[in-house]
Order: sequence, then structure tokens, then C-alpha cells
Amino acid sequence: MIPTLVIERQGFTLIDLMIVISIIAILAAIAVPQYSAYRSRSYDAAAIEDLKNAEIAQEIYFSTHQTYCVNTSTLIGTTYMLLLSKGVTLSIDPMQTNTYSYVMRTRHAYGDTTYVIHGPGGRIQEE
Repeated sequence: MIPTLVIERQGFTLIDLMIVISIIAILAAIAVPQYSAYRSRSYDAAAIEDLKNAEIAQEIYFSTHQTYCVNTSTLIGTTYMLLLSKGVTLSIDPMQTNTYSYVMRTRHAYGDTTYVIHGPGGRIQEE
């Protein structure tokens, strides 16, 4: 009987490591842009929802004062139940806001779209 020499292979070769790293790099190249787009859409959704809430706050203000509010700090808070999401800014156009109508805009600091509503009864649009 001839004795056989058994060699145990331990660890990975350089080729094995390079293949694994290239697979990880390909997956990251696909995932990172998708994640960025997902985050941007979620920030924009927060701006839209806050604009919807601001529209309701304007109508509550109108029911009390018979005119629309031109000051954002008046609407924000528990009096008119408008609480903005973190990073969202609301602006009311004082030149187009009066007893009969209002124009409001929202934008998230990390979003990529500004949204506007011409009220009362308008719909939210991208600006």
C-alpha cells in the first residue's frame, strides 16, 4: 500500500477574494442609487402631507376670522393643528393671499420638489 499525502487547503485564494469583492461592488452600484431615489420620494411625500394639513389649517383659520392667514407662524402650532414634519418648510404668498384665496408652498430640505396649492379647493401641484 502506497501512503498518500493529504494536503488540507486553508483560507481563500486571491482570485476568490477578488470575485467576492467584485460581486459586492456590483450589488452596491445597483442599490445605492435606488436607495437615494427612495429617500427623496419619502421626503417629498412628507412635504405633500404637510401641505394638505396646511390647507386644512387655512380653512379652520378662515372659519374663525373670515379671511385667510398670511403668516405661517400663526397657523403652526396646536391652535390650528398644524405641525410640520422635520425638514419641511411652509411658505404663504402674502401677495396672493386675501379674503378669497391663498397660495401656499412646501418643500423638504432633502427633497427635490417644491409643491404649491392655490386655494380654496385647489389641488397640490409640483412647482
